Amino acid sequence: MKKANLPFVFFMCLLFVGALLAASPANPGYQVGDTARDFKLKNVDGKMVSMADHKDAKGFIVTFTCNTCPYSVAYEDRIIALHNKYAPKGYPVIAINPNDATASPKDSYADMQQRARDKNFPFPYLHDETQEITRAYGATRTPHLYIVQKQSDGKYKVAYIGTIDDNSRDASKVEKKYAEAALDELVAGKSISQPNTKAIGCTIKWKEA
Repeated sequence: MKKANLPFVFFMCLLFVGALLAASPANPGYQVGDTARDFKLKNVDGKMVSMADHKDAKGFIVTFTCNTCPYSVAYEDRIIALHNKYAPKGYPVIAINPNDATASPKDSYADMQQRARDKNFPFPYLHDETQEITRAYGATRTPHLYIVQKQSDGKYKVAYIGTIDDNSRDASKVEKKYAEAALDELVAGKSISQPNTKAIGCTIKWKEA
């Protein structure tokens, strides 16, 4: 039996790993405790929106979501409910669509506007056209949720990263409401007991290099 050419095999493995790395963002994004950058992205009403615009907010529920992912669609009503419950307590939702419209045509800005009208979103629905903010945060799924808390110096500390609850398909079967638990603890001035969960959803549709 002919022996394998080890240098060639090693070289091919490196090529394969390189291809995998090139297909995904190199930046792992934020971890709990990191300072999150603000952004200025276009809302479905045509206005530019940033976290700094919300002077009275104590923090934000920054949610990377989209029009097309079945998981995102399944969570839309729950995201609206989160906003309605926690915006009066100082933690409104800001939704961001991270998908490249070339790779996912139904995630175009015009389709975002239509979706926001159809669902009557009570929160901003922003378009991350360059995907710069998505990469900075490290979002990999839709939906992918980041709760950030405003600090005394005006900066934003990441307090929670992950999913909304433990049933991505059926809201009636939810047993653990991770995001609500984290927000309740923040509002009460407590440390978050479970600051990380695994985001469940569709992969983000990245621009081709």
